[in-house]
Amino acid sequence: MSKLVVRALTCRRGSRAVLADVHIDFAAGEVTAIVGPNGSGKTTLLRYLAGLEKQVSGEIEVDGRALATIERGEKARRIAYLPQSASVYWPLLGRDLVALGRLPHGADLTRPLAPSDAAAVARALARVSGTVLADRPIDLLSQGERARLLLARTLATGGDILLADEPVVSLDPGYALDVMAILRAEAARGVCVVVTLHDLGLAARFADRVVVVAGGRVAADGPPSEALRAETIDSVYGVGFRSVTIEGVLQPLAWSRSA
Repeated sequence: MSKLVVRALTCRRGSRAVLADVHIDFAAGEVTAIVGPNGSGKTTLLRYLAGLEKQVSGEIEVDGRALATIERGEKARRIAYLPQSASVYWPLLGRDLVALGRLPHGADLTRPLAPSDAAAVARALARVSGTVLADRPIDLLSQGERARLLLARTLATGGDILLADEPVVSLDPGYALDVMAILRAEAARGVCVVVTLHDLGLAARFADRVVVVAGGRVAADGPPSEALRAETIDSVYGVGFRSVTIEGVLQPLAWSRSA
């Protein structure tokens, strides 16, 4: 299973540093949550990890190999990426949307899927409680139902690196918990899981590590109980936090606007 290493990654857009000298190791078998306020660089970092942004300064390696040198097909099979605001413009059936995750493995959607591809699609649908959506046109589904199918598409790829950008943003609390449990299960089977979140409570409960970013820089990196300390996140978010402990898990609560 794969390990991602980021060294001295810097990204500038005009005069603004979107990412500035970022150093992070992402381990196989762990869920790493990237948190931070809007505009802090979370999505840009994830796009770099997915190989969707051209590296100008710094290095990203997968198991010691430069990400930029990995052939596109191999990269698509190994790195499953769920963007934050994924859009679908055709009235596909649910199962056909999920089957797009098998394209890197040679699936041809103009003909019946190979047994291995069909099995991967069925497993992915079942994992997101989406089997009942398989034969429904996606343009008739709610935003939350589409989000579940898009996650299933990502799971169907079967990559050993899974990158998810705000996967719970459109989901109700129950499904949000389900999604985080799915990501934990992926890590349990050895996948390197990196997820961006706004919900610090979910990050504290489900992540092995939390990376706090602010202004394109890493403000904290460690276990949730350390990275989400009030003295760090108060200054990063400009909010006064209070914390409660539930079943041994520290839960940060945004309590007041800082002066």
